[in-house]
Amino acid sequence: MTATEICFGRGTASVAVGRIAAFGSRVLLVHGANAARSDWLAEALVQNGCDVARFAVAGEPDMDMVQAGIDAARRHGADVVTALGGGAAIDAGKAIAALASGTRPMLDHLEVVGAGLPLETAPLPFVALPTTAGTGAEVTRNAVIAVPEHQRKVSLRDPRMLPRLALVDPALTDNCPRSVTLASGLDAVTQVIEPYLCTRANPMTDALCRDAIPRGLVALCRLMKGEDTAAREEIAWVSLCGGLALANAGLGVVHGLAGPLGGLSSAPHGAICGALLPHALEVNARHATDPRTQARIAEIRHWIAEALGGAKDEAFSRLAAWSRENGLSGLDALGISPEQRSTAAEAAAASSSMKANPVPLGPDTLSKLMDNAT
Repeated sequence: MTATEICFGRGTASVAVGRIAAFGSRVLLVHGANAARSDWLAEALVQNGCDVARFAVAGEPDMDMVQAGIDAARRHGADVVTALGGGAAIDAGKAIAALASGTRPMLDHLEVVGAGLPLETAPLPFVALPTTAGTGAEVTRNAVIAVPEHQRKVSLRDPRMLPRLALVDPALTDNCPRSVTLASGLDAVTQVIEPYLCTRANPMTDALCRDAIPRGLVALCRLMKGEDTAAREEIAWVSLCGGLALANAGLGVVHGLAGPLGGLSSAPHGAICGALLPHALEVNARHATDPRTQARIAEIRHWIAEALGGAKDEAFSRLAAWSRENGLSGLDALGISPEQRSTAAEAAAASSSMKANPVPLGPDTLSKLMDNAT
């Protein structure tokens, strides 16, 4: 399962206008908080004869934000939705495109806190142009939405939500702030590690992940030393591979905890994943008994040690130290309290990501994992 078409490579964004216009002339352009970064696309679409309405996404999407976007799409009579931005903008755009043509309340379609019903009508055509390398949302069939009254982040999920077109141009990520590059990059690496370890791994996702994990680690190391065009291209590819892998296999304990923690706090998703990753790997290594999982964890130790230096048996602690040295905050500094961690440990059992983790982990183990990530 993936987008109908993926175009990858530096310069790919140059075909965006014609490709978007082919889906419809009334465009809802979803973008991040800084509208100026999307001016080039909005202006080019107007020059091409499109009627463009714009919708800004400030922060990670919640139900109110998505509903406001749905209302904007309906008022405009949008026949295509395009998202230009990071994972939050793409998830918001994907959800808006999915629900704008329907009549049921959003909650009817949300997992965990809602009825989880399939979409009643086909989504509007959706085109994604990511400007960060992290979530791989441009090739997944779900959108993550915060539900503040339940203090949860849950998915709106349907196979028809897969974008019609993903334009992955690494040039759009050039000069991304260092802190964003680190957090989103660690999320990208997590999203090729977890599908490789999960219980639903398969030959296709293995081929993607086995190649992408070491490439992602090396690229991220290079980007922490300075702006690097080739490394931007590498991490964009790794992010795309992560989206493809998670959509066709699964994730694990990092994302099983990141969903509840994100709903309970205002901490950014990528930073949570980066803080949890080395400690989650350590816990899985300690509890794994089957030879397959043990062998794959050994491979990951090797790849981390090759990228960061140090001994293989210290790879996970080295990853944690390297992340902190480069500015990644722990859970405490991200504003996640012990009480929130305790609640997340209980809530994680219901997450789809946790169900694919290679070993079962109870609330006490999850709490200790998060304590180590503070």
